[in-house]
Amino acid sequence: MRVLSLYVERDTLVHRLAPFTKLMFALTSTVVTFLFPSIVVGGVFLGLSVFLTSVAKVLKYLTNLLFVVLVLSISIVVIQGMFYVGNRTSLFSLFGITFYSEGLQRATVLVLRLFTMISAFGVLVLTTCPSDLIDDLVRRGLSPRFGYVLASVLQIVPQMLSTATRIIDAQRSRGLEMEGSFLKKLRAFFALIGPLVLGSLVEARERALALEMRGFAVRTKRTFLKEFAESKLDKFLVRLFQFILYGSITWRIVSWIVLK
Repeated sequence: MRVLSLYVERDTLVHRLAPFTKLMFALTSTVVTFLFPSIVVGGVFLGLSVFLTSVAKVLKYLTNLLFVVLVLSISIVVIQGMFYVGNRTSLFSLFGITFYSEGLQRATVLVLRLFTMISAFGVLVLTTCPSDLIDDLVRRGLSPRFGYVLASVLQIVPQMLSTATRIIDAQRSRGLEMEGSFLKKLRAFFALIGPLVLGSLVEARERALALEMRGFAVRTKRTFLKEFAESKLDKFLVRLFQFILYGSITWRIVSWIVLK
């Protein structure tokens, strides 16, 4: 059975990196960007993520992910530009609505955080097969049960989209109109949401039964089909990301104590 995910199969240096290395990059990029609300810091990690996806030949897929959050980004800019509590300096007016410099600067940082987080985890999910990531984490000591939950989270969006597409095709073949007035679209939505939810529950139950039949809950030493050999580059990058991550957390805590 084909595993649905955002993973794009390629033969590149980024794809060949160990899953844990890319996970550390995603965590480091996200945490450091939130710890240091700076346009420079966010820009550096965002640029690095774009560079890595370009090397991995999946940049267009990352662009699609960023386009999804574009509407949210626009709303952040509008709300912060008008209503940010620290607004003082009027920048410009549009249709009688005043936008402030402080609010737009704050919005830029928030949008940059969002784009950096999406891009960093985009590097992970677009270049790493979910099963490889979970196997690597379980091998490092992660609970298999938690690993299964994490795998389900990584696959839930592609699976829901695939199921929704099948349901829409089936409903259209039965003559259901998906286009037209608001009431027609609303009726089509209810015709979609019921089978989608019930189908997801049935799939979850079938998956749970299949896992139990394969001895998922057995407390024995586990073996793995695929072995991951960490290269010298992987070891170096993991140590580098850990140094940046722990160093940033320590610096932030010390700075908070001193300022307090």
